[in-house]
Amino acid sequence: MIQIDEESIFKIIRSKKPRSVALNGPEPLLPKIQKVSENIEKEFGITSYIISDRSWGSCDLNTKAAEMLRADILFNIGHTISLENFGEKVFMINAFDTISFEKIAMKCANELKGKYKTISLVTYSQHLHQIDTVRRIFEKSGYNVELGKGKGQLNDAQVFGCEFHPLHKFQHNVEAFIFLGQSRFHSIGVALSTEKPTFMLDPYFEEFTQINEEAEVVKKRAILSVYKALDAKTIGIIIGLKEGQFANIKALELRKELKKLGMNTQLLAMTEITNERLENFREIDAFVQVACPRLGTDNFFSKPVLSVPQALTLIKLLKKEPVDEFFRIQHWL
Repeated sequence: MIQIDEESIFKIIRSKKPRSVALNGPEPLLPKIQKVSENIEKEFGITSYIISDRSWGSCDLNTKAAEMLRADILFNIGHTISLENFGEKVFMINAFDTISFEKIAMKCANELKGKYKTISLVTYSQHLHQIDTVRRIFEKSGYNVELGKGKGQLNDAQVFGCEFHPLHKFQHNVEAFIFLGQSRFHSIGVALSTEKPTFMLDPYFEEFTQINEEAEVVKKRAILSVYKALDAKTIGIIIGLKEGQFANIKALELRKELKKLGMNTQLLAMTEITNERLENFREIDAFVQVACPRLGTDNFFSKPVLSVPQALTLIKLLKKEPVDEFFRIQHWL
């Protein structure tokens, strides 16, 4: 069960004394956020808005919406990072999943014994507090357990869907990665970034799954998109308009490189990048987007939509240069 750190919200409100606040977070948390909003108005007698647009992470805080609502504080719930706040108005609030990993961790440790000696544990924000418990289980079963050090916004042993710094400093020592949680989105990213056996522990169904075959399918689709883009006559370069996804300089750099290679390009800007919106641009054969590295790999598009690593690979192919494994990096931007 997910529990929102309401105590921290109340503490901040008592300290800052706002006249109004706004709350947002991932869609599955909205019912619980609704209850927190009710409790805020009941406890403090101030206005509390729920921003109901999707929030994908610290790159997608919806600060523009909070400004339009003239909210004094924005609480982003459920995207735990190493920073507690952004400036004076945006605060990151933890949401913890209380489900136990003990049974599935013991099952996984027993069944993988003899296959791997040194493993690394990794997860996303909701299960970070359970890393030490799972670590002890694996260590008691005879494993060497490595935990990656956080960097930037990432805590120790934490990954985002596009950022994997804690996995790379010691990965040559690690034989397999164990991901805590139900997220195929994150665990596929771990498998692609490390190219090591990656297992996803599901505490709800008490089962673990090796995710590498699914990751290989994603990888093949991504490679195919790059080669399809080779035939493009015109490439649209999409700049994301969400505050944490705005990478105008990178877009201009990629455009410059593509134009040098004789490619016709056009700059586009949008907040939500969907197949329906892109179908309006009939004269564009392929797209490069600098907003979110996972858009092209995890969503359906009728034309190639390349992330920055894919676009750099496309440029190498056009130059007849050797191509590296473009997912095997720490950050996909």
